[in-house]
Amino acid sequence: MEHDKYFFEKVFSTKRMERYFSLYPDDEARAIKHYRCNLQLAEACYVSLSVFEVTLRNALCRELETMTRREDWYAVFPTTAGLAKLNHYITQANRQIAGRHEMITPSKVTAELTLGFWVSLLNSEYERLLWKDLRRAFPYMPKRDRQRKNVAAPLNKFRTFRNRVFHNESVCWNLNHVEGVHREMIQVMGWMNRDVPKWLQQIDRFEDTCRKIRIIMGWT
Repeated sequence: MEHDKYFFEKVFSTKRMERYFSLYPDDEARAIKHYRCNLQLAEACYVSLSVFEVTLRNALCRELETMTRREDWYAVFPTTAGLAKLNHYITQANRQIAGRHEMITPSKVTAELTLGFWVSLLNSEYERLLWKDLRRAFPYMPKRDRQRKNVAAPLNKFRTFRNRVFHNESVCWNLNHVEGVHREMIQVMGWMNRDVPKWLQQIDRFEDTCRKIRIIMGWT
């Protein structure tokens, strides 16, 4: 069964589809094909984004536990000058766990914290307080490059891209750019654990999906 412009605008909204139909004003079928490719690309990004987020979270968590010498490392934030501003993330995580009527534990708090929280730990405002310890989360990063700014920049890029993918925004416009983000994400995962990229390669369909999209859309 073929679905027309009316169907896509009704289901996905006129605003969301506007960019596609405006790009191909005389080719409705191609606009619909492009939107379908956007969904397929977003799906193909899910595995690498998820593995990246969990790898980053656990790597930073380990160093925070070592730094504070306690499993509930976040408990020191309210009383540590310069870190108190981060406590709102912890409060929100506790509230969400309590809202599910679950026991609040360090592992649950850690899992509940957003990617935005983990990335923010590498912001320049926390460099003096945290970077000396958190840099150990990236043991395989070339030593000459192991500076906070060289970690924070790609992490913020990945967070922005992740949000676009997870919030169903458009990502399938410049495949070269998306492929570059994916390659850099794999590299950063390797900075944390050099075995992760090899393991991920076994299940990651990203490159194959990009090849198929190029064929479908006639992009060279």
